[in-house]
Amino acid sequence: MELNRRTVIAGAAAAGVAAATTVGGTAHASGSGSGSGGGGKPVRTLFGRLADGTRVHSWSMENGGTRMRVLSYGGIVQSLEVPDRRGRYANVSLGFDALEDYVASSPYFGALIGRYGNRIGKGRFTLDGTVHQLSVNDGENSLHGGARGFDKRVWDVEPFTRGSDVGLRLHHTSVDGEMGYPGTLRATVTYTLTRDGDWRIDYEATTDKATVVNLTSHVYWNLAGESSGSVHDHELSLAASRYTPVDAGLIPTGELAKVAGTPFDFRRAKPIGRDIRTPHQQVLYGQGFDHNWVLDKGVTARPEHAATLRDPSSGRTLRIATTEPGLQFYSGNFLDGTLVGTGGRVYRQGDGLCLETQHFPDSPNRPSFPSTVLRPGRTYRTTTIHSFGA
Repeated sequence: MELNRRTVIAGAAAAGVAAATTVGGTAHASGSGSGSGGGGKPVRTLFGRLADGTRVHSWSMENGGTRMRVLSYGGIVQSLEVPDRRGRYANVSLGFDALEDYVASSPYFGALIGRYGNRIGKGRFTLDGTVHQLSVNDGENSLHGGARGFDKRVWDVEPFTRGSDVGLRLHHTSVDGEMGYPGTLRATVTYTLTRDGDWRIDYEATTDKATVVNLTSHVYWNLAGESSGSVHDHELSLAASRYTPVDAGLIPTGELAKVAGTPFDFRRAKPIGRDIRTPHQQVLYGQGFDHNWVLDKGVTARPEHAATLRDPSSGRTLRIATTEPGLQFYSGNFLDGTLVGTGGRVYRQGDGLCLETQHFPDSPNRPSFPSTVLRPGRTYRTTTIHSFGA
C-alpha cells in the first residue's frame, strides 16, 4: 500500500531536518532496581547535537519502580523500564540509541505529536470561512502535524519535584503559519512519574488565533521488551463499542461503526494477532489495525479507563486512562526490518504497538466529530495516565 506511516521518513531531510552527531546513547538497566518510591530530581545528560549545533539533552528519572529517559528533541520517550512478575526490568518502548536515527528515519518512536495527531484529509480544512492548506506528508494527507511537526522540534525542558512526584515540563511555541496552521500556539506538556510508578501526561496549549489542536504521544509498546519480537500475543482490551472506519488513504469516512461481530471488537481482552489477518476490508486498508476507537466514555473532565494491555509471558500490564474521546490503536504494521533498535535488533512488522489517546482523525473536516477547535482566551487541556503492573 502506498499510503503508510513510513512515507514521512523519506521527506525528513527535505523538510529541513538535518543529520546529527551522536554524543550519548541509552542506558540499559540490570538487576531488580529500586522497587518503589524515592524518585530524585531528573538528571540531564548531553545526548547529541543537530547539524546546526543545537544541543539535544536526555533527562533520566525514576519513581515508584518506573525508569524513564526523555529527549528534548521531540519530547521523545527514548526508554521506559518496568519490572516483570519476577522483578526483572526491561525497556518496554521501542527507540534508538543514536540521535541521528531519530532525525533521519524514526516512525515517530516515543514522540510528542502536534499540532495535530493523526491524519487530516488532503492536508486542508476550513475554519471560520478560511481554507488552511497544511504540510502534506502522507500521500495527499497531512499526518502528525506535517513534515516538521512537534516530534522534530527541540523542546525547552524544566525538571521538577513535587511532593513524592518527579517530572519534566516541556515547552514549545509554534509560530503562526507553521506547517500551515493558523495562530501562534504555546504548548506545555508535563510528564510526571508518580510515587506509584504511573506515567502521567498533561497537555496544555493556548493560541492567539482560532486554530485546531490534537496532541498525543506516540510510544511504541512491547511489554515483553523492545527487542523481544512480535506483540501479537499481547492481550488487549478497549473500552469502546464503536470505531471510525477509513477509506484507502486511512481517512475516516465519518461513520461511527459498531465493533460487534468484527475484528475490531476488543471489548473483552483478546490476543492482538487473533484477527489481524482476517480478510476484512478495514484490516486490509490498514495492513492490520491502524484505526481510531470511539471510547464509550466520551470526553471526560477526569481521566477514565480506556485500555488494558497485557503480556502473558512477562506478566507486565499497562492500563491507560484518559480524558480524550478516542484512542488510535496502531499494530506496528509498517515496521519492515530496516530499523535497528536500542536492543541491537531490527524491528519487524508487529514488534511494537501504539495506543494514542486523542480526538478523532480528520475532525476539522467532520462537524459530527468532537471538535478540535481552540480559540483565543481558551486553554486546551487533556490528560492521559499510564499505569504499569506485573
